[in-house]
Formats: sequence, structure tokens, C-alpha cells
Amino acid sequence: MGMKEFWSTVINLLTSWYYRIPGIWKSAYLLICTWYFLNYSVSAFFQWKLYEAYDYDVFWNTLYSYELLCLAIIVILLYARSLWNISPYLQILGHFIGLVIFTLVMETVFFYFDMYLDGFTDLEDYQQYMIDLLSWDAMRFYDQYIITVAVFYVIRYFDSLQNKIYERNDLLIKNKEMQLSLLKSQINPHFLFNTLNSISTLVGSDKNKARKVISQLSDVFRYALDSYSGYTVKLSAEIEFIESYIKIQQVRFEERLIFEKDIAQSLLQLEIPPMILQPLVENAVKYGIAPKEDGGTIKLSVRPYKNGIFFEVSDNGLGINAKKELDSVESTGIGLKNTDERLKSFFGPTAGLKVEASESGYIVSFILPEKYKGKIENKMELYHIES
Repeated sequence: MGMKEFWSTVINLLTSWYYRIPGIWKSAYLLICTWYFLNYSVSAFFQWKLYEAYDYDVFWNTLYSYELLCLAIIVILLYARSLWNISPYLQILGHFIGLVIFTLVMETVFFYFDMYLDGFTDLEDYQQYMIDLLSWDAMRFYDQYIITVAVFYVIRYFDSLQNKIYERNDLLIKNKEMQLSLLKSQINPHFLFNTLNSISTLVGSDKNKARKVISQLSDVFRYALDSYSGYTVKLSAEIEFIESYIKIQQVRFEERLIFEKDIAQSLLQLEIPPMILQPLVENAVKYGIAPKEDGGTIKLSVRPYKNGIFFEVSDNGLGINAKKELDSVESTGIGLKNTDERLKSFFGPTAGLKVEASESGYIVSFILPEKYKGKIENKMELYHIES
């Protein structure tokens, strides 16, 4: 390898190492070096003006000392990093040793510029110079080491706080994922069991209708299985899923069950949690329409609202006159209770279900927050929506 290739390799390694250094450490190093540049400049100026009688060598000596200090700061930071993971007592001992070594090195450098170059080369001269520096003059060397170490510990402290915040947020996200997975595992079998139970009642009476329901059920199965691995689906896909479910139920209830939609076209591409509307429709069928002799109408509405997006499932069934009331959010019923929890988990406490019962039927509604308007593709964005 030639010299050109050697230095090219060295430069590439240094460049790669430099770009791996976090920006905060680069800024801290630049700040420390800038501070000591001002400090050394002022000191050199007064030394040149008052003591050296316009001898410009003082500036060169100061420059060399400053360059050495900048290199020493890098060494101190790396040394402090090497001590970071050991016990506090050993860190204190290690920094005491580092302070002594740093002071001896810097004092030796200053002896070289102040005395050795002027002919004071004897060992006695060096010893006397070092003893003199152990007085108040040595404080500048102590400060240089202590300030650099203090900056290191301040940065590491705030880094540790930030890492704890990241870890806490990561745990919260994982917890939400586990909750959603559990909720979906409860909702999906519940819905599929009820649908299969409906098919079993049709097999003996009308095979054609049963085959039709099985075909429609395949679409329902496909959607349920696909949605289990996803965090959001388009509103249009959710509507199609609801329509398949209604068609299955209409085979059973025939003209007793009417389904109406009032969906804003601009919202069909909206991303929502999968199977969030099905439990609302299922409860409307189960408690509103099924017990009523002449049946009724279920209406699904989705439209923009002043505070976000408004969802509503209403029916004109028995309502509060039903023998068994609708599974409420506070009850142990899986459907609405888990839907309420899923909505709150995604969008905050204000996005929970609102259930209204009257003699003219049930109305179940919820509002997605204003910040949810538009398509959301990243699950992380879902978790950070503010209520």
C-alpha cells in the first residue's frame, strides 16, 4: 500500500468516526475549546503586553499550549466515558488520578515553553517550577480537567433521562399493541361464533340460502383474518365488511332487516381500526331488530363533525322496551365494552362510545379527534394522537 492509499484510508476512517459522534458531543467539545481559546487569548495578550516587552513568541507558545489542551479534552472525554459504567467510588478515584496526570503533563508543557526554551534545563529548575505551580497557578489546570469532566457528566445525565423517556414510550406502545391484540382476539371469535350459529339454523331449512351465506361468510372470514394483522383499514373496506355481515343476517331476517348508509364520500379513504363498527351493528341486530316482530332499520352514518369525525349506528328497534338491554360500555359484554376500550386506546378517553336508549331504539356513536382527519399510515402516529 502506497502512502497515498494509506492516508486516504486514515482519512476515511476518521471521517466515518466523526460522523458517528452525536451532535451534542461535537457541540460540547466546540463550546469548551471556544471558551479556552478566549481564555488563552486574553492571557497571552496581557502576558505579551505587560511582561514580554513585545516578544511575539508568547503567542506561539500559547497557540501550541492551546492545541495540546484541545487534544487533551478529547482524551479526558474518552477517559470519562471509560469510567462511566463502573461504581461511583472507582469513578472518583479514577478522576483523581486523571486530574494528577493531566496537571503534571500540562505543567511540564508550560515549563518547556516558559523555562526550558530560555536555557533553564536543569532538573532543579524543573522541580522548582513544578513546586511553584502547585500554588494558586495550578488551579487553571484543575479547572480545565474538572470543567471537561463536569460537561461530560451533565450530557450523560440528560442522555440517560432521554433514554428513559424513549424506553417508557416504547413500553407504552408495546403495551398498547398487546392490549389491541387481546381485544381483537376477543372480538373476532365472538363475531365468528355468532355468524356460524346463524348458518347452522339455515342448513336444514334452505340449502341455497345456506350456500349463499357460506359464500358471504368467506368474505367475512377473509376480512377478519386480514384485519387481525393490521392496525388500520380503509373505511370503505370496513363498510364492505359490514354489508357482508348484514347480508348474512338478511338471509335470516329477510325483509324484517333494512340497512341504510349515510357515508360522506370524502371519508371513504379514512383509515380506522379494523372491526370497530361491526360490534355496534351486531348489537343493533341482536337487541334492537331481532326481538321486534316487524323488524326495523339499522342506519350507519359517518360524516365530518366540528370536533372531528362523527360515527353513529342507530336502529328503530325495541330500545329500552327490549327484555334484555343492549350490552353497555360498563357491562361485561365483550362487543361494545372492547370497542370502547379500543377506541380509547387508539384516540384517547374522549373517543369512547356514547350509548343512547329510548323507546324508539338505540343510538351508539363516537367521535374521532380533529387531528385524525385524513389518512394515517403509520401506527406510531396513531399512538401519539392527542385527545
